[in-house]
Amino acid sequence: MNTIINDARSTLEKHMPLLLGLLIALLAGRMLKKMFWTMFGMYWALKATGIHF
Repeated sequence: MNTIINDARSTLEKHMPLLLGLLIALLAGRMLKKMFWTMFGMYWALKATGIHF
């Protein structure tokens, strides 16, 4: 029984950096997507009002 727990723990420790990396990549991707659409909306709002840079 104790070896099953140790095996599960070592497997979790082995895969934890990969899981954390995937989580960080997912959150960064969501943030970039939200930032892109915010900038896109601001660009079109400024274009619609006739303000140009």
